[in-house]
Amino acid sequence: MRKILIIGAGKSSASLIRYLLEESDKENLQIIVGDKSVEAVLSKTKNHKNSKAIKLDVFDKENRQAEIKKADIIISMLPARFHLEVAKDCLRFGKNLVTPSYISNEMQALNADVVAKGLVFMNEIGVDPGIDHMSAMQVIDNIRAKGGKILLFESFTGGLVAPESDNNLWHYKFTWNPRNVVVSGQGSAAKFIQEGKYKYISYKKLFRRTEILEVNGHGKFEAYANRDSLKYRHIYGLDDVLTLYRGTIRRVGFSRAWNVFVQLGMTDDDYIMEGSENMTYRDFTNSFLVYNPNDSVELKLRHYLKIDQDDIIWEKLLELDIFNPDKKVGIKNATPAQILQKILMDKWTLSTDDKDMIVMMHKFGYELNGKCKQLESSLMVKGENQTFTAMANTVGLPVGIATLKILNKIITKPGVQLPITKEVYGPILEALKEYGIRFKEREMPYLGYNPNNIVI
Repeated sequence: MRKILIIGAGKSSASLIRYLLEESDKENLQIIVGDKSVEAVLSKTKNHKNSKAIKLDVFDKENRQAEIKKADIIISMLPARFHLEVAKDCLRFGKNLVTPSYISNEMQALNADVVAKGLVFMNEIGVDPGIDHMSAMQVIDNIRAKGGKILLFESFTGGLVAPESDNNLWHYKFTWNPRNVVVSGQGSAAKFIQEGKYKYISYKKLFRRTEILEVNGHGKFEAYANRDSLKYRHIYGLDDVLTLYRGTIRRVGFSRAWNVFVQLGMTDDDYIMEGSENMTYRDFTNSFLVYNPNDSVELKLRHYLKIDQDDIIWEKLLELDIFNPDKKVGIKNATPAQILQKILMDKWTLSTDDKDMIVMMHKFGYELNGKCKQLESSLMVKGENQTFTAMANTVGLPVGIATLKILNKIITKPGVQLPITKEVYGPILEALKEYGIRFKEREMPYLGYNPNNIVI
């Protein structure tokens, strides 16, 4: 049997494992899943006859290399920072590699050696990054094939709670790594290009510079800018594009309320708060406000941020229990971001019967035959349950499909890469349609910058 080694059995691996096991008889596969917790593996493989659960600690070099040597292809579902050692082993032992994570500089540095050995190291093959790349490049290539020129490209993705499970004022629950949500947007200013002009948004302003989106058939949303929209300009072949913007989708009103935490400093992650384990939620909130023994914490916060008592933002803050004098943080040497994450997880963790959803939308403005046109392409995927969430499905299925395409030599171009060529995105997007992951397209009035007075 052909051996596929999956390293890491976290939440996003559930759909990947299910898909590969469903294909295992037809494809003559043994699916070996390694994790520090064998119990986590068994909860997903269910003792399937073509599965094997093993204990694998990625920091145990001897154990890691022994398992990689025995496999035909490797899938790393580890946190992004742990991929590199796996990648180096794959290079050493001549194994193809698939990961859903962004290509790091260290991973990219392996490219020449990967090409020399004729190996495929496929990265960014989840949902975002992944399905966003593939669906965008398919449309861009189709427009170019007709002789069109891209003038505008905007892309938005959000992991959200499904409408039937939406029962809080924020209209949000954690559907992926909570830490990434809390620190989203930090590190550098958001960068994009709009109508030929470079634009920058500092972190402190990010959540007040939102765009309203009407997603085909699914209602109204808002989006805030991703950190660096320009990094894919050359990769997508859009060096001359006039507008390029990538953003994160939330329900309308989320960003304005989240901005309270940003302005207070609760999302900071670069210093430790003394005595954090003994803090109450009220102590934590009060830590960011002026000392005034005569005013309540509530009054100080409202005065500082000019929040009226009848403002929905105030109701949202009360809903999160941030003024509770009895609940303890209970985390030693915690940063503000870690404490805020703990508070939010009390309220925003998906319940047993909750479902999540993925929403994605692309906008393409282009010139064709002397006329300006605009096309919107959108996707909505709803989760099945707490195991096979929309997030797990849209990450795991592309990873699994890509793995089989590489194993079966349908995808063969060597190198450290992301899925932007027709050889890669064509068969994967087609296969995803069988699982309800398909985009809807509609022509729209062109709303972008018209540089040459072209007919609209």
